[in-house]
Amino acid sequence: MYWDDMNGGLAVYLQGRCFLVCTVYFYGMLSYWEQESFSFYDHIIVGSGIVGLSLAIELRERMPQQRVLVLERGLLPTGASTRNAGFACMGSATELLDDLERNSEEEVVSLFAARREGLVKLRGRLGDERIGYRANGSHELISDKEYDALNRLAYLNDLLRPVTGKDAFVPANGRISEFGFGGAYARALIENTCEGGLHTGMMMRALTDMALTLGVEIKTGAEVKNYEEDDKGVNVAVQDPFRKEVWPLRCAALSICTNAFTRSLLPHEEVTPGRGQVLITDPVPGLKLRGVYHFDKGYYYFREINGRVLFGGGRNMDIEGETTTEIALNEQIQADLDDKLRNMILPYTTYTVAQRWAGIMAFGSVRKPIVRAISGRVYGAFRMGGMGVALGSDAAARLAGIIAQSM
Repeated sequence: MYWDDMNGGLAVYLQGRCFLVCTVYFYGMLSYWEQESFSFYDHIIVGSGIVGLSLAIELRERMPQQRVLVLERGLLPTGASTRNAGFACMGSATELLDDLERNSEEEVVSLFAARREGLVKLRGRLGDERIGYRANGSHELISDKEYDALNRLAYLNDLLRPVTGKDAFVPANGRISEFGFGGAYARALIENTCEGGLHTGMMMRALTDMALTLGVEIKTGAEVKNYEEDDKGVNVAVQDPFRKEVWPLRCAALSICTNAFTRSLLPHEEVTPGRGQVLITDPVPGLKLRGVYHFDKGYYYFREINGRVLFGGGRNMDIEGETTTEIALNEQIQADLDDKLRNMILPYTTYTVAQRWAGIMAFGSVRKPIVRAISGRVYGAFRMGGMGVALGSDAAARLAGIIAQSM
């Protein structure tokens, strides 16, 4: 291996092959062993979240002789895969009705079906016990301004029945007092019979364990700085944080599964980050809540987990401020969550907040995820629209099919 100038850039020669790399970074010396065993892969996947790990599993199951490497710039996934609320959801009634204002019936039903298929794949692959899945359905709290949604449930059920095989939405006003809700957002209650909740940490642990068992390599603290594609493969420049060098890798196919952070590698893709604020209480004695809940067109969501209340959302209070990839708390939204938790979800209840955090989701002008070939040897699955738990497994399976057909 040696280095040379080439058309104003640096070129690295490995095993007699010349690869052009970017001049912005200094490439240090690889050992012979590193060059031989850790530089060449059939597939490199950028991002170790739900989509990235699911894609790695799909590729190994379809092509078990091929080497698969997953690269993650953080110690854990940076976006929302380990920072979400653990909702196995496909859309609340008011959220779907809102989508129908801007999208065709066919588009809304297709996306609903993709969410359902993704959850079926996730549960089938890992098993409910390993991901802490609870098929308790979900409930949506309805305010006065959304009350007309009750009159449109029959329409929604007819629209979605080819996917669900049953009524997805049924009135459940009789349970308002059972759950102990108060405030303006509890004028009515709608049950979604198709949804459930899971334990996000268990799910990501199970995906990681399965990928490792199948022989997938996962490297954390490995930030991809750029890539160069040619007609035979892709050169991938990865920052080594310890040696302060950029590590040159080579693969036959590169897949970008970085959701909200995609534009750092694919600057022209239509991906808009959306930060989500979350808090969780300490255990609440005598907690009446069970299952998962939504309100305000899906912008707010809460659930019971291990005797605690996890509550998140409010992005619509400050869309501009939450259109960011900075992982930080928004004091205005956190204060709003505190207010709604105290007056609507847990009125007349003593509790304490244990933790607060934020996660980064990805959105676009349409709700449909991007799953496609970016170029001849570069692929992508991203922009999950805040529904990565439901959509991730299906998106990964579809991308794996595209990759398999092209190799």
